[in-house]
Amino acid sequence: MPEHFSHHLIYGTLSDYLTGEELTDTDDERLRQGIYQMMVEEKGYQKEELIARAAIDTLFTRCFVRSTIDLTVRLGNLSFMIIRYGPGSLVSRERAAVAAARVLHPEYRIPLAVVTNGREAELLDTATGKILGNGLSSIPDRKAAAILLPSLMFLPKQEACKLEREKRILNAFDVERCCL
Repeated sequence: MPEHFSHHLIYGTLSDYLTGEELTDTDDERLRQGIYQMMVEEKGYQKEELIARAAIDTLFTRCFVRSTIDLTVRLGNLSFMIIRYGPGSLVSRERAAVAAARVLHPEYRIPLAVVTNGREAELLDTATGKILGNGLSSIPDRKAAAILLPSLMFLPKQEACKLEREKRILNAFDVERCCL
């Protein structure tokens, strides 16, 4: 396992719930793993329908940022929802989650995004940025998602200038500024 330097308390390692990969054990990672477990055991998704730790790399004004999408949720061949975890306030994470959903897939914009701190959650419409629901219960379970899927708008990939704007937003929101 690579060395990991962090201001977070590290407890050792843990096994990823979805992949079995060995990860650094922190309070944040434990909350992420709880979200993964909830999606399978409570929401009814198959592990194969959940993609952990997708990344979007951006570089603007000499500032490289790797934005992690904690979970991408798929039904059939469609990625229809992303989940981004972050401690603290949800409202400060909404715009970056919408930007990530708009640029993650190379062919279309993912229609739903969730921001969560592991205790609270907001479900967002990525076309409008509007909040569709609050609380972990607002995250659609697999059965509800299958019913909802035909009505979701999978908008085409944005034109280059708008795509760059979304990536700039993601870069600005996700840059690490602590411990400098």
